[in-house]
Amino acid sequence: MFVLLTSRPGQFRTEPTDGMTAVEAYDYVFYGKRTARFVIAELAADTKVRVQEETPPGIVNLVPTKFLEKYDTLDAARSALRELAQFGTMDIALVRTPVSVGGQS
Repeated sequence: MFVLLTSRPGQFRTEPTDGMTAVEAYDYVFYGKRTARFVIAELAADTKVRVQEETPPGIVNLVPTKFLEKYDTLDAARSALRELAQFGTMDIALVRTPVSVGGQS
């Protein structure tokens, strides 16, 4: 199973935890500006996702993956992500980026 993790620079970042492996990462570019980062992560089993606020006080939440939409295949997760990056004629692009430790680049 695969899930999409979303981070918004300057606001919060979502990171894989034990039981998850970051597979691919993409920047969401809106009219030339990166506004979000998406990580496709593979689930070994239901677990919790770490959500870290990037603004004070920097609260950390652990959110159960049972609340996330799951995809049976990597291709299905990619397809769902592509759908997020299409809205009429708006200048939106997904730019693949390296996956680093913690799922963030």
